[in-house]
Amino acid sequence: MAMEDTHMRQSLCGILIGAAAVVATSSIAFAGEQKLEFKLVTRLVNPTTVVEAANIEGQTMIASKAVGVAYFKDGRVASKDFILTLDLRNGSGPYKGYSTYTFEDGSSITASFTGERKAGESHGIYTILSGTGIYANATGTGSFDSVPTKFKDAILYDGKFDVKTP
Repeated sequence: MAMEDTHMRQSLCGILIGAAAVVATSSIAFAGEQKLEFKLVTRLVNPTTVVEAANIEGQTMIASKAVGVAYFKDGRVASKDFILTLDLRNGSGPYKGYSTYTFEDGSSITASFTGERKAGESHGIYTILSGTGIYANATGTGSFDSVPTKFKDAILYDGKFDVKTP
């Protein structure tokens, strides 16, 4: 009986250690660094404020809320809510803003961005400020580039995040 009891305790100990390893591994599955690639479609939302500069032809400043949908390579989808300002001369110039990507599970990534619009093309960079859910306390960077499209009132982008989580 004593030998059976010892064997049972060793087996139980092995199972518990294995289970603890599985739990530890799964809880850090999203910890560390992740590269997230996505396609993004955005659209400005009314009311958009456009102000033209006096005595400077083609100079405008724009402030707007905007929305978008991001389709990630891993199959997930996120809605994007953001605000931005643009300082454009004849359609080209810098912009900046803040955006939050919210995934279907409720997790989110919030980032600031800056960019440049030139000759109808756009390039920008993200600085990840925070996150929730699986991206809690996230930091990192990212980028986005416009993709030529025939959409009239929407813009298509290729984007990526390099996300770091504790």
